[in-house]
Amino acid sequence: MISSSHAALLVAAMAVFTVLLRGLPFLIFRKKVPAWLAYLGRVLPPAIIGMLVIYCLKNVEVLKAPYGLTELLAVGIVIILHVWKRNTLLSILSGTAAYMILTQLMQ
Repeated sequence: MISSSHAALLVAAMAVFTVLLRGLPFLIFRKKVPAWLAYLGRVLPPAIIGMLVIYCLKNVEVLKAPYGLTELLAVGIVIILHVWKRNTLLSILSGTAAYMILTQLMQ
């Protein structure tokens, strides 16, 4: 087991490196952000969300009951809420809650 001072030193080192890594881009690109970096900032978030959706739905069994209905309804709720309210957090939390409730009800 590690001592309290060792644990505090580890936490302090992690905090310093986290702040440095988060602030480094602001120090490097103080004047102007390169076009390629601005492009990546626009296209990467939707691409990552798309990959996460595919990863989450890759093991859905459409040949066994409930035939992917829970996943389909949860995804539908996320899409409808996001188009309606334009609130990502609300959409994701509601879809997750709907999926968990539907999974328990449809077993």
